[in-house]
Amino acid sequence: MYQLSPSMLSADFNRLGEQLKMIEDSGVKWLHIDVMDGDFVPSISFGMPVIASIRKESGLFFDVHLMVSNPDRYIDDFAKAGADMITVHAEACRHLEGCISDIHKAGCKAGVALNPATPLCQLEYVLHKLDMVLLMTVNPGFGGQSYIEKSTDKIKDLKEMIQSRGLETDIQVDGGVNSKTIDKVLEAGANIIVAGSAVFGGDIRANIENFQEAFKRYE
Repeated sequence: MYQLSPSMLSADFNRLGEQLKMIEDSGVKWLHIDVMDGDFVPSISFGMPVIASIRKESGLFFDVHLMVSNPDRYIDDFAKAGADMITVHAEACRHLEGCISDIHKAGCKAGVALNPATPLCQLEYVLHKLDMVLLMTVNPGFGGQSYIEKSTDKIKDLKEMIQSRGLETDIQVDGGVNSKTIDKVLEAGANIIVAGSAVFGGDIRANIENFQEAFKRYE
């Protein structure tokens, strides 16, 4: 199943409620929520109060991406705020397997994110516990970066790794995905696509329709 997960970080926060309703009305089911702490990545975004606020009005699947140090400290708080999926970075966790277990105990689906330079072997002993793997295809922390071309082979390798173990783990790609790069990531095996400015920049409905048409080519 292919899903578009628009990155809320690229939305117009002066019109946030309106834009979230617009993407939902356009058939989008997921919302990617980047939480940045100014430590694991340089930028600071938003936390539990913002998520809890939009949760009251939105039926979207909240795909919460924690770009924070020691994310195990916040799992319960983000679950209570309304997260449906919590993704943590392998690079940020002292005890990755324990953090994954805590996410499931909190009632959420669990994902692990890898930065562009982090090898897939980091997933060796936890892949079977994951609902999703997020491959960063830009360096995390800032929007608007270009897709790192070497990521395509990494997506393919992850797909092979998942299939060889008889798993059905989702592969999410985040960074530089737009009309020029969407086909290569879908061909490589990704099925959950994060897009920020490629959704919220310009005509939102038309942008979403373009992604939906791309998905149809691979269904």
